[in-house]
Amino acid sequence: MREPVEVRRQRILAAVESRGSARVSDLAAELEVSVVTVRRDVEELAQEGRLRRGHGVVRSTLAARAIPAPRPPDGDTVAVVVPERHHYLYESLHGARSVLEASGKRIALHIAPQVAGAERPLAERALEDGAAGLLLAPRWRTLADEEADHPWLSALEVPAVLMERRPGAGTALHAMDSVCSDHVYGAHLAVEHLVGLGHRRIVFATRDDSPTARTLRSAFTRIAEAHPLVEAWAWTLSAPEAGQEGPYAPEETAELHETLRRTGATAAVLHGDVDALMLVQRLADHGVRVPEDCSVVAYDDVVAGLGTTPLTAVAPPKADVGRAAAELLLERLDTETAGHTPVRRVELLPSLSVRGSTRAL
Repeated sequence: MREPVEVRRQRILAAVESRGSARVSDLAAELEVSVVTVRRDVEELAQEGRLRRGHGVVRSTLAARAIPAPRPPDGDTVAVVVPERHHYLYESLHGARSVLEASGKRIALHIAPQVAGAERPLAERALEDGAAGLLLAPRWRTLADEEADHPWLSALEVPAVLMERRPGAGTALHAMDSVCSDHVYGAHLAVEHLVGLGHRRIVFATRDDSPTARTLRSAFTRIAEAHPLVEAWAWTLSAPEAGQEGPYAPEETAELHETLRRTGATAAVLHGDVDALMLVQRLADHGVRVPEDCSVVAYDDVVAGLGTTPLTAVAPPKADVGRAAAELLLERLDTETAGHTPVRRVELLPSLSVRGSTRAL
């Protein structure tokens, strides 16, 4: 389905503001549209005074004008910044919404496009518009993206809470409130379920392009290496486009059916749901039946239960994360308690839903 014009122009604006400038040809490639289309969008944005045009280059107007001081917070608006096309975090958004609306707060939703640094200009715009607090879920496709956001996030002068993002110990964000799922426990649930069914050789196929994905990869590695009943294990990238950190060894980008054959594995844990459903389809194409030949546990449980074979899945408490983050933010916004509450790092435990994709050996 074709992307709405205004959404595409917002993505162009966010990309340019996050970098300061960008080439028209690069924007066209990122947005998967023609150069002519981007030029037309840029011309409209320039006429509105939102961008400056050059010869093949687009520049942000933020550097060319004095940014007005943020309006004093009105106390009634909370800005929520989440990545576009991220259904997992949209469930957290709906959880936060229920709490904020019940408290009488107005929500200003900002959707960050899929470019590094896109959240900062959106947060700055929200503060200019008078937002009293922020709920943030930066995409952070790489560790470098995350570290690049540390300075401005740590300098925020209004209450802010990270959703599904855990500040690294000793980083500039160590004193920032956060609420997230305990993905290490989620990995433990998946492994214990499979081991309890008699599986001793397991393949882990995860993404590697988000904080959650990197946490899961690390957790599966530690758990499998230490578990007395896991005889052999391997990790592979769940999809070619799911990797950002690289480089990867050939066996880490091999097809899942090849990895299963090489390791003799009888079970797999797959992150996230869409990748898991597609991998199960590809296994069937290569004669690997689920669960007869391979038991499968998905991680996310957004659409895992909708497959031809409903997938057993670990379900992070997505909506509860949003609710808890909103409640923490409201506590920060309460002037009577704001200065008396220590910084909090809240972790909520995932659950396991057993369906038809796993069975005992």
